Amino acid sequence: MKYAIGCLLFLALRCGGSSPHKAQTEKPGGAGPVVAELKTEDTGTAPSDTVAENRAPAPSPAPPDYDTAAWAEIIRLDPTILLDLRYATANNFVKEKMYDCPRCFLRPEVARALLEAQRDLQKQGLGLKMYDCYRPRPIQWKLWNKVPDPRYVADPRKGSMHNRGMAVDLTIVDAEGKELDMGTDFDYFGKEAYHSYTDHPETVLGNRKLLVETLAAHHFRSTSTEWWHYSYIPKTFPLDDWIWKCK
Repeated sequence: MKYAIGCLLFLALRCGGSSPHKAQTEKPGGAGPVVAELKTEDTGTAPSDTVAENRAPAPSPAPPDYDTAAWAEIIRLDPTILLDLRYATANNFVKEKMYDCPRCFLRPEVARALLEAQRDLQKQGLGLKMYDCYRPRPIQWKLWNKVPDPRYVADPRKGSMHNRGMAVDLTIVDAEGKELDMGTDFDYFGKEAYHSYTDHPETVLGNRKLLVETLAAHHFRSTSTEWWHYSYIPKTFPLDDWIWKCK
């Protein structure tokens, strides 16, 4: 008899037990079991694909605001060329700002030749820094009215190579942007700035020689009294009064 009762209890427990196919957890407050359902992750789109789809496109550069057939802006062609355009500041020999804003333009052919000189210097861990580029003839008149002396400022009635977009004032910088020692500052009007002046340390003479030879290899000719001034020689261009816009 005891054996029969034990069998009945065993069967009752088996029938009231939990299903082996569902995991159960207890509801808070003893409200009874809750079936925990398993969910699979949706892996239809990889995270990297999502990032690529959501990434904003790179902004397009602003279109040129000048006639690209007549002019080239150096910074648009090669931003590694540094600018220190002195006539857009008061840090120049007339101690007065001449340009409304600092932008460096040249005739396209001249600009391409300058870029080749830049590439030659970059192979040596060096580069160019510009002091002046194209100078509108109205600015030449402003300079002439301040210093009407052809030894220092070209007569605007005749015009200068700068007014034609075929002359540059520049120097060489190292990999950190530091100017190489050329013996004098830009626009120093004394014999120490002459190419013929040799009473400088060998380092200075070597730096000037490097500048002369690099630019000469790309058809630029130096000026005897200004170590920084070079003119493009294969062809000439007309004088121009165009003044660039300020951004």
